[in-house]
Amino acid sequence: MALDTSADNPAPLRVVSAAIGQWVGRLGAVWVEAQVAQLTLRQDRVWLTLRDPLADMSVQASCSRRVLDALAAPVTEGARVVVHGRPSYYDRRGSLSLYVDAIRPVGLGELLARLEQRRRLLAAEGLFATERKQRLPFLPSCVGLVTGQGSAAEHDVLEVARRRWPGVRFRVEHALVQGRDAALQVIEALRRLDADPDVDVIVVARGGGSMEDLLPFSDEGLVRVVAALRTPLVSAIGHEPDNPILDLVADVRAATPTDAAKQVVPDVAEEVEAVRQARERVRRAVSQLVAHEARQLTALLARPALGAPHAGLAERREVVAALRDRARRTLVHRLDRAADEIGHQLARARALSPLATMQRGYAVVQTGDGHVLVGAAGAAPGDALTVRLHDGRLAVRTESVTVEPGEGVRR
Repeated sequence: MALDTSADNPAPLRVVSAAIGQWVGRLGAVWVEAQVAQLTLRQDRVWLTLRDPLADMSVQASCSRRVLDALAAPVTEGARVVVHGRPSYYDRRGSLSLYVDAIRPVGLGELLARLEQRRRLLAAEGLFATERKQRLPFLPSCVGLVTGQGSAAEHDVLEVARRRWPGVRFRVEHALVQGRDAALQVIEALRRLDADPDVDVIVVARGGGSMEDLLPFSDEGLVRVVAALRTPLVSAIGHEPDNPILDLVADVRAATPTDAAKQVVPDVAEEVEAVRQARERVRRAVSQLVAHEARQLTALLARPALGAPHAGLAERREVVAALRDRARRTLVHRLDRAADEIGHQLARARALSPLATMQRGYAVVQTGDGHVLVGAAGAAPGDALTVRLHDGRLAVRTESVTVEPGEGVRR
Protein backbone atom coordinates (compact mmCIF):
# COMPACT_ATOMS: atom_id res chain seq x y z
CA MET A 1 0.00 0.00 0.00
CA ALA A 2 1.45 3.32 -1.08
CA LEU A 3 0.77 6.52 0.82
CA ASP A 4 -0.62 9.49 -1.15
CA THR A 5 1.61 12.30 0.04
CA SER A 6 2.96 15.58 -1.30
CA ALA A 7 4.77 18.62 -0.05
CA ASP A 8 1.42 20.25 0.61
CA ASN A 9 -0.13 17.05 1.98
CA PRO A 10 2.61 15.28 3.99
CA ALA A 11 1.90 12.17 6.09
CA PRO A 12 2.52 12.32 9.84
CA LEU A 13 5.49 10.28 11.09
CA ARG A 14 3.23 7.99 13.05
CA VAL A 15 1.29 7.15 9.91
CA VAL A 16 4.48 6.32 8.02
CA SER A 17 5.74 4.20 10.94
CA ALA A 18 2.43 2.35 11.15
CA ALA A 19 2.53 1.68 7.42
CA ILE A 20 6.05 0.28 7.73
CA GLY A 21 4.83 -1.99 10.51
CA GLN A 22 2.04 -3.27 8.30
CA TRP A 23 4.44 -3.97 5.47
CA VAL A 24 6.82 -5.83 7.80
CA GLY A 25 3.94 -7.82 9.26
CA ARG A 26 2.96 -9.05 5.81
CA LEU A 27 6.49 -10.52 5.35
CA GLY A 28 5.60 -13.52 7.51
CA ALA A 29 8.07 -15.99 9.12
CA VAL A 30 11.50 -16.17 7.48
CA TRP A 31 14.77 -18.05 7.87
CA VAL A 32 17.65 -15.70 8.64
CA GLU A 33 21.39 -16.40 8.72
CA ALA A 34 23.39 -14.16 11.05
CA GLN A 35 26.07 -14.05 13.72
CA VAL A 36 25.24 -13.85 17.43
CA ALA A 37 26.78 -10.55 18.55
CA GLN A 38 25.28 -10.50 22.03
CA LEU A 39 23.40 -13.03 24.15
CA THR A 40 21.41 -12.25 27.30
CA LEU A 41 19.71 -15.00 29.30
CA ARG A 42 16.67 -14.40 31.49
CA GLN A 43 14.62 -16.81 33.51
CA ASP A 44 12.21 -17.69 30.66
CA ARG A 45 13.38 -15.51 27.77
CA VAL A 46 16.54 -15.13 25.71
CA TRP A 47 17.54 -11.84 24.06
CA LEU A 48 19.92 -11.92 21.12
CA THR A 49 21.59 -9.32 18.95
CA LEU A 50 21.92 -10.77 15.44
CA ARG A 51 24.53 -9.14 13.21
CA ASP A 52 25.33 -9.38 9.52
CA PRO A 53 29.13 -9.05 9.41
CA LEU A 54 29.17 -8.08 5.72
CA ALA A 55 26.55 -5.33 5.97
CA ASP A 56 27.52 -4.09 9.43
CA MET A 57 23.92 -4.11 10.62
CA SER A 58 22.17 -5.77 13.55
CA VAL A 59 18.67 -6.69 14.68
CA GLN A 60 17.31 -7.44 18.12
CA ALA A 61 15.75 -10.88 18.49
CA SER A 62 14.14 -12.85 21.29
CA CYS A 63 12.96 -16.40 21.89
CA SER A 64 11.73 -18.69 24.60
CA ARG A 65 14.34 -20.23 26.89
CA ARG A 66 13.08 -23.64 25.77
CA VAL A 67 14.28 -22.96 22.21
CA LEU A 68 17.86 -22.47 23.43
CA ASP A 69 17.78 -25.37 25.89
CA ALA A 70 16.66 -27.77 23.14
CA LEU A 71 19.95 -27.32 21.27
CA ALA A 72 22.60 -30.07 21.46
CA ALA A 73 25.21 -27.47 22.38
CA PRO A 74 24.81 -23.99 23.81
CA VAL A 75 24.91 -21.04 21.45
CA THR A 76 27.69 -18.62 22.33
CA GLU A 77 28.47 -15.09 21.25
CA GLY A 78 30.26 -15.09 17.90
CA ALA A 79 28.59 -18.28 16.63
CA ARG A 80 26.96 -18.35 13.20
CA VAL A 81 23.33 -19.48 13.32
CA VAL A 82 20.23 -19.83 11.17
CA VAL A 83 17.08 -18.71 12.97
CA HIS A 84 13.42 -19.04 12.04
CA GLY A 85 11.30 -16.15 13.19
CA ARG A 86 8.69 -13.54 12.45
CA PRO A 87 9.90 -9.95 12.02
CA SER A 88 8.09 -7.21 13.86
CA TYR A 89 8.31 -3.45 13.60
CA TYR A 90 7.72 -1.35 16.70
CA ASP A 91 6.21 1.79 15.18
CA ARG A 92 6.46 3.99 18.27
CA ARG A 93 10.19 3.58 18.47
CA GLY A 94 10.86 2.78 14.85
CA SER A 95 12.83 -0.40 15.60
CA LEU A 96 12.84 -3.79 13.90
CA SER A 97 12.88 -6.98 15.99
CA LEU A 98 12.60 -10.71 15.37
CA TYR A 99 10.60 -13.26 17.35
CA VAL A 100 12.50 -16.56 16.97
CA ASP A 101 11.00 -20.04 17.34
CA ALA A 102 13.93 -22.17 16.05
CA ILE A 103 17.74 -21.90 16.04
CA ARG A 104 20.25 -24.03 14.15
CA PRO A 105 24.03 -23.72 14.24
CA VAL A 106 25.68 -23.68 10.82
CA GLY A 107 29.14 -24.35 9.44
CA LEU A 108 31.76 -24.35 12.19
CA GLY A 109 29.07 -23.69 14.75
CA GLU A 110 27.35 -26.98 13.86
CA LEU A 111 30.65 -28.83 14.19
CA LEU A 112 31.30 -27.24 17.56
CA ALA A 113 27.82 -28.22 18.65
CA ARG A 114 28.45 -31.89 17.83
CA LEU A 115 31.77 -31.82 19.65
CA GLU A 116 30.18 -30.18 22.64
CA GLN A 117 27.46 -32.81 22.74
CA ARG A 118 30.10 -35.55 22.61
CA ARG A 119 32.14 -33.84 25.33
CA ARG A 120 29.08 -33.66 27.59
CA LEU A 121 28.30 -37.34 27.05
CA LEU A 122 31.84 -38.46 27.91
CA ALA A 123 32.04 -36.10 30.88
CA ALA A 124 28.80 -37.56 32.24
CA GLU A 125 30.44 -41.00 32.17
CA GLY A 126 33.29 -39.66 34.32
CA LEU A 127 36.06 -40.10 31.74
CA PHE A 128 37.45 -36.65 32.51
CA ALA A 129 37.34 -37.03 36.31
CA THR A 130 40.44 -35.90 38.18
CA GLU A 131 40.64 -39.10 40.24
CA ARG A 132 41.20 -41.09 37.03
CA LYS A 133 44.36 -39.14 36.20
CA GLN A 134 47.70 -40.93 36.64
CA ARG A 135 50.88 -39.23 37.82
CA LEU A 136 53.80 -39.07 35.40
CA PRO A 137 57.01 -40.88 36.41
CA PHE A 138 59.88 -38.61 37.46
CA LEU A 139 62.40 -40.20 35.11
CA PRO A 140 60.88 -42.65 32.61
CA SER A 141 63.14 -45.40 31.33
CA CYS A 142 61.39 -45.31 27.95
CA VAL A 143 58.98 -42.76 26.45
CA GLY A 144 56.43 -43.83 23.85
CA LEU A 145 55.68 -41.24 21.16
CA VAL A 146 52.74 -41.31 18.74
CA THR A 147 53.11 -38.71 15.99
CA GLY A 148 53.18 -38.19 12.25
CA GLN A 149 56.20 -39.53 10.40
CA GLY A 150 58.82 -36.83 9.80
CA SER A 151 56.62 -34.21 11.47
CA ALA A 152 57.87 -31.08 13.21
CA ALA A 153 56.16 -32.33 16.38
CA GLU A 154 58.33 -35.48 16.37
CA HIS A 155 61.48 -33.41 15.88
CA ASP A 156 60.53 -31.00 18.68
CA VAL A 157 59.76 -33.74 21.21
CA LEU A 158 62.89 -35.80 20.51
CA GLU A 159 65.22 -32.82 20.29
CA VAL A 160 64.01 -31.09 23.44
CA ALA A 161 63.82 -34.32 25.47
CA ARG A 162 67.33 -35.45 24.55
CA ARG A 163 68.72 -32.01 25.19
CA ARG A 164 67.17 -32.03 28.65
CA TRP A 165 68.15 -35.63 29.49
CA PRO A 166 70.59 -37.19 26.98
CA GLY A 167 70.06 -40.74 28.23
CA VAL A 168 66.30 -40.86 27.62
CA ARG A 169 65.04 -43.63 25.29
CA PHE A 170 62.10 -43.30 22.91
CA ARG A 171 59.87 -45.78 21.15
CA VAL A 172 58.25 -43.89 18.27
CA GLU A 173 55.06 -45.14 16.63
CA HIS A 174 54.14 -43.25 13.45
CA ALA A 175 50.49 -42.73 12.54
CA LEU A 176 48.33 -40.44 10.46
CA VAL A 177 47.43 -37.35 12.47
CA GLN A 178 44.62 -36.07 10.23
CA GLY A 179 42.12 -37.53 7.85
CA ARG A 180 39.62 -40.36 7.96
CA ASP A 181 41.98 -43.15 9.14
CA ALA A 182 43.96 -41.04 11.63
CA ALA A 183 41.96 -41.99 14.73
CA LEU A 184 42.20 -45.74 13.96
CA GLN A 185 45.96 -45.60 13.40
CA VAL A 186 46.52 -43.60 16.60
CA ILE A 187 44.44 -46.16 18.54
CA GLU A 188 46.54 -49.05 17.21
CA ALA A 189 49.79 -47.22 18.05
CA LEU A 190 48.57 -46.52 21.59
CA ARG A 191 47.67 -50.15 22.16
CA ARG A 192 51.11 -51.31 21.01
CA LEU A 193 52.87 -48.87 23.34
CA ASP A 194 50.58 -49.68 26.28
CA ALA A 195 51.41 -53.38 25.88
CA ASP A 196 55.16 -52.67 26.07
CA PRO A 197 56.28 -53.04 29.73
CA ASP A 198 59.34 -50.84 29.11
CA VAL A 199 57.24 -47.80 28.16
CA ASP A 200 56.57 -45.68 31.26
CA VAL A 201 54.74 -42.76 29.65
CA ILE A 202 53.13 -42.07 26.25
CA VAL A 203 53.07 -38.76 24.36
CA VAL A 204 50.61 -38.05 21.54
CA ALA A 205 51.95 -35.07 19.61
CA ARG A 206 50.77 -33.10 16.59
CA GLY A 207 51.41 -29.59 15.35
CA GLY A 208 48.75 -26.93 14.95
CA GLY A 209 45.99 -26.92 12.36
CA SER A 210 42.38 -26.08 11.69
CA MET A 211 39.59 -27.52 13.75
CA GLU A 212 38.75 -29.93 10.93
CA ASP A 213 42.38 -31.17 10.93
CA LEU A 214 42.25 -31.85 14.65
CA LEU A 215 38.93 -33.74 14.53
CA PRO A 216 40.55 -37.24 14.83
CA PHE A 217 41.74 -36.32 18.33
CA SER A 218 38.11 -35.76 19.37
CA ASP A 219 37.04 -39.19 18.10
CA GLU A 220 34.94 -41.00 20.71
CA GLY A 221 36.68 -44.35 20.10
CA LEU A 222 40.11 -42.79 20.62
CA VAL A 223 38.96 -41.04 23.79
CA ARG A 224 37.65 -44.30 25.27
CA VAL A 225 40.87 -46.16 24.44
CA VAL A 226 42.93 -43.45 26.13
CA ALA A 227 40.70 -43.64 29.21
CA ALA A 228 41.43 -47.39 29.46
CA LEU A 229 45.24 -47.12 29.12
CA ARG A 230 47.36 -48.36 32.01
CA THR A 231 50.26 -46.13 30.97
CA PRO A 232 50.10 -42.38 31.73
CA LEU A 233 49.46 -40.29 28.63
CA VAL A 234 50.39 -36.72 27.73
CA SER A 235 48.33 -34.95 25.05
CA ALA A 236 50.25 -32.39 22.98
CA ILE A 237 47.87 -31.57 20.14
CA GLY A 238 48.17 -28.26 18.29
CA HIS A 239 48.91 -25.05 20.08
CA GLU A 240 47.63 -23.39 23.24
CA PRO A 241 44.17 -22.33 21.89
CA ASP A 242 43.47 -25.80 20.43
CA ASN A 243 41.51 -28.04 22.77
CA PRO A 244 40.44 -31.42 21.32
CA ILE A 245 38.62 -33.86 23.58
CA LEU A 246 41.82 -35.91 23.88
CA ASP A 247 43.21 -33.11 26.08
CA LEU A 248 40.39 -33.66 28.58
CA VAL A 249 40.82 -37.43 28.97
CA ALA A 250 44.64 -37.40 28.95
CA ASP A 251 46.46 -37.57 32.28
CA VAL A 252 48.39 -34.37 31.43
CA ARG A 253 47.71 -31.74 28.76
CA ALA A 254 50.71 -30.02 27.19
CA ALA A 255 50.29 -26.73 25.38
CA THR A 256 52.69 -27.76 22.59
CA PRO A 257 54.87 -30.76 21.68
CA THR A 258 57.86 -28.88 23.10
CA ASP A 259 56.00 -28.43 26.38
CA ALA A 260 55.21 -32.17 26.40
CA ALA A 261 58.93 -33.01 26.20
CA LYS A 262 59.58 -30.70 29.14
CA GLN A 263 56.87 -32.37 31.22
CA VAL A 264 57.89 -36.00 30.68
CA VAL A 265 61.69 -35.59 31.00
CA PRO A 266 63.50 -33.62 33.72
CA ASP A 267 66.30 -31.18 32.85
CA VAL A 268 69.63 -32.77 33.76
CA ALA A 269 71.23 -29.36 34.32
CA GLU A 270 68.44 -28.33 36.68
CA GLU A 271 68.63 -31.64 38.55
CA VAL A 272 72.42 -31.40 38.92
CA GLU A 273 72.03 -27.86 40.22
CA ALA A 274 69.32 -29.00 42.60
CA VAL A 275 71.61 -31.78 43.89
CA ARG A 276 74.45 -29.28 44.30
CA GLN A 277 72.22 -26.91 46.24
CA ALA A 278 70.94 -29.77 48.38
CA ARG A 279 74.50 -30.89 49.16
CA GLU A 280 75.42 -27.31 50.02
CA ARG A 281 72.44 -27.04 52.36
CA VAL A 282 73.40 -30.34 54.02
CA ARG A 283 77.02 -29.21 54.37
CA ARG A 284 75.96 -25.93 55.99
CA ALA A 285 73.55 -27.74 58.29
CA VAL A 286 76.23 -30.24 59.39
CA SER A 287 78.82 -27.46 59.86
CA GLN A 288 76.39 -25.47 61.97
CA LEU A 289 75.56 -28.54 64.04
CA VAL A 290 79.24 -29.37 64.62
CA ALA A 291 80.02 -25.75 65.52
CA HIS A 292 77.10 -25.67 67.95
CA GLU A 293 78.18 -28.90 69.63
CA ALA A 294 81.80 -27.63 69.84
CA ARG A 295 80.57 -24.51 71.62
CA GLN A 296 78.58 -26.69 73.99
CA LEU A 297 81.67 -28.81 74.78
CA THR A 298 83.76 -25.69 75.36
CA ALA A 299 81.15 -24.35 77.76
CA LEU A 300 81.04 -27.68 79.63
CA LEU A 301 84.84 -27.89 79.91
CA ALA A 302 84.88 -24.39 81.37
CA ARG A 303 82.87 -25.55 84.39
CA PRO A 304 84.95 -26.31 87.55
CA ALA A 305 83.55 -29.82 87.86
CA LEU A 306 84.91 -30.76 84.45
CA GLY A 307 87.99 -28.51 84.54
CA ALA A 308 89.40 -30.30 87.66
CA PRO A 309 87.27 -33.40 88.16
CA HIS A 310 89.54 -34.81 90.98
CA ALA A 311 89.47 -31.67 93.09
CA GLY A 312 86.53 -32.73 95.26
CA LEU A 313 87.44 -36.38 95.60
CA ALA A 314 89.76 -35.91 98.65
CA GLU A 315 87.08 -34.07 100.59
CA ARG A 316 84.50 -36.66 99.61
CA ARG A 317 86.91 -39.43 100.59
CA GLU A 318 87.20 -38.02 104.13
CA VAL A 319 83.43 -37.73 104.40
CA VAL A 320 82.99 -41.32 103.23
CA ALA A 321 85.64 -42.56 105.73
CA ALA A 322 83.95 -40.68 108.60
CA LEU A 323 80.57 -42.11 107.67
CA ARG A 324 82.08 -45.60 107.42
CA ASP A 325 83.68 -45.36 110.92
CA ARG A 326 80.47 -44.00 112.36
CA ALA A 327 78.52 -46.85 110.81
CA ARG A 328 81.03 -49.39 112.18
CA ARG A 329 80.82 -47.96 115.71
CA THR A 330 77.05 -47.87 115.57
CA LEU A 331 76.87 -51.46 114.36
CA VAL A 332 79.33 -52.71 117.02
CA HIS A 333 77.42 -50.88 119.71
CA ARG A 334 74.17 -52.40 118.59
CA LEU A 335 75.70 -55.89 118.43
CA ASP A 336 77.07 -55.51 121.96
CA ARG A 337 73.71 -54.41 123.30
CA ALA A 338 72.02 -57.28 121.51
CA ALA A 339 74.51 -59.79 122.96
CA ASP A 340 73.90 -58.48 126.48
CA GLU A 341 70.16 -58.68 125.93
CA ILE A 342 70.44 -62.26 124.71
CA GLY A 343 72.54 -63.17 127.79
CA HIS A 344 69.91 -61.70 130.14
CA GLN A 345 67.12 -63.50 128.37
CA LEU A 346 69.05 -66.78 128.43
CA ALA A 347 69.69 -66.51 132.16
CA ARG A 348 66.03 -65.74 132.80
CA ALA A 349 64.94 -68.67 130.65
CA ARG A 350 67.31 -70.97 132.46
CA ALA A 351 66.06 -69.75 135.85
CA LEU A 352 62.48 -70.50 134.86
CA SER A 353 63.29 -73.85 133.22
CA PRO A 354 62.07 -77.04 135.07
CA LEU A 355 65.52 -78.53 134.43
CA ALA A 356 67.07 -75.93 136.71
CA THR A 357 64.61 -76.92 139.45
CA MET A 358 65.33 -80.62 138.97
CA GLN A 359 69.06 -79.96 139.28
CA ARG A 360 68.32 -78.95 142.85
CA GLY A 361 66.95 -82.44 143.61
CA TYR A 362 63.40 -82.27 142.30
CA ALA A 363 61.84 -84.83 139.99
CA VAL A 364 58.72 -85.13 137.79
CA VAL A 365 56.58 -88.28 138.16
CA GLN A 366 54.42 -89.41 135.21
CA THR A 367 51.87 -92.17 134.90
CA GLY A 368 52.02 -94.78 132.22
CA ASP A 369 49.87 -92.69 129.87
CA GLY A 370 52.15 -89.64 130.25
CA HIS A 371 50.14 -87.60 132.78
CA VAL A 372 52.14 -85.79 135.47
CA LEU A 373 51.29 -86.71 139.06
CA VAL A 374 50.66 -83.70 141.20
CA GLY A 375 49.76 -85.64 144.31
CA ALA A 376 50.11 -89.07 145.93
CA ALA A 377 46.42 -89.75 145.60
CA GLY A 378 46.87 -89.93 141.85
CA ALA A 379 48.69 -93.25 142.10
CA ALA A 380 47.69 -96.68 143.36
CA PRO A 381 49.80 -99.56 144.57
CA GLY A 382 51.23 -101.56 141.69
CA ASP A 383 51.12 -98.65 139.19
CA ALA A 384 54.04 -98.35 136.79
CA LEU A 385 55.41 -94.82 136.96
CA THR A 386 58.19 -92.88 135.27
CA VAL A 387 60.40 -90.57 137.32
CA ARG A 388 62.17 -87.88 135.30
CA LEU A 389 65.35 -86.44 136.79
CA HIS A 390 67.55 -83.66 135.40
CA ASP A 391 69.87 -86.17 133.74
CA GLY A 392 67.54 -89.09 132.87
CA ARG A 393 64.43 -91.18 133.60
CA LEU A 394 63.62 -93.98 136.10
CA ALA A 395 60.92 -96.64 135.61
CA VAL A 396 59.43 -97.58 139.05
CA ARG A 397 56.43 -99.50 140.42
CA THR A 398 54.36 -98.28 143.40
CA GLU A 399 54.54 -100.47 146.46
CA SER A 400 52.20 -98.34 148.57
CA VAL A 401 50.55 -94.94 148.60
CA THR A 402 50.50 -92.68 151.61
CA VAL A 403 48.59 -89.44 151.49
CA GLU A 404 49.62 -86.83 154.02
CA PRO A 405 46.68 -85.45 155.97
CA GLY A 406 45.73 -81.88 155.10
CA GLU A 407 47.40 -81.97 151.64
CA GLY A 408 45.20 -81.46 148.61
CA VAL A 409 45.35 -84.29 146.16
CA ARG A 410 44.77 -83.67 142.44
CA ARG A 411 45.25 -86.04 139.58
